[in-house]
Formats: sequence, structure tokens, C-alpha cells
Amino acid sequence: MPPLNAQLLSPDAPPPDPGTPPLADAYLRHRAWLTAVLTQRYGHAEAADIAQDTYLRVHQYVPPAPIRRPKSMLMRIALNLASNRRRKAARAVLVDPRDHALDRAGADGDQDAALIFTEMMLALPPKLRDVFVLTHVEGKTYAQIASLLGISLGAVEKRMRQAVARCADYIGS
Repeated sequence: MPPLNAQLLSPDAPPPDPGTPPLADAYLRHRAWLTAVLTQRYGHAEAADIAQDTYLRVHQYVPPAPIRRPKSMLMRIALNLASNRRRKAARAVLVDPRDHALDRAGADGDQDAALIFTEMMLALPPKLRDVFVLTHVEGKTYAQIASLLGISLGAVEKRMRQAVARCADYIGS
């Protein structure tokens, strides 16, 4: 079986740089194709980001064996990265942490709103309440909260999602 670089070369392609890992070389050769396919699926802006993330993923990777279908491997890596981006976006908190509406709920002098806010906070389990208060009352970032509470960033995000969902249920009932 010929080496990977011999499989990838087309007659009009420049010879690969001997210091470039083979998958990075394949990416550089197929970048336009990959970006075009990703643009059809995800739109121009997101496709450019996914293509860049793909390069960052493969630029130092040296496969243990020759890659028979580098375009397929590049596409699989790009689709996995796109899937990860979608999952992360779905986990994103629906409430903007910079929104100070919750801070104003108890400070406006509206006693009913302050009472509802207090009841809502007391209805939350302590773990969820801590994350919610640290974010919306004290203005801490998720990274600061994770460090302060000794938990992972993912745990902070999960607790915040749960707290927001419970608050929404409380307000809706």
C-alpha cells in the first residue's frame, strides 16, 4: 500500500510539506470542499467556525496507520464537532446572567414581587439556590462559582438550568 501522501496527491496538487502531519495536509487540500458541505448544512458563519475547529483538531494528529479516506475522516470529525456545538448550545442557560431583572425584583419596593421572589428562592433546594443566588444576586461567573463551591463548570451549568426551570415552574403555577 502506498503511503498516505501518495494516495492524496492529485496531478495538479502541490507536493505536501514533509513536516506537516498527513491529516492536516489532507485538511488543507480539502478545506474548500469541507467548508462548502458544512455551509450547506449549517450556514456560512457556523460552517467557518466548524471548519476551523476541525483544523485545530487535526493539525497535530499523526495517524498510526495510513488513512484510506481522508475526506470521510475530516467530515466525520467536522460533524462530531458540529454535534458537540449543538449539544453545548442546547445546554446553555436561557437566562442572561447580565440581566438584573431578578435583582430588581426585591429592590423595587413592590412587596408582592419581593415576597414571591423570596418564596421562590426558599422553594429551591440548597444546591440550586446557592448557584442561582451567586449568579443573579452576587453577579459571579460560572467559573467563579465552580471554584467557590468546588464543583465542575458542567455541574454549575446543570444546577443553573435546573434552578431556572424550577423558578419558571414556580412562577407559572
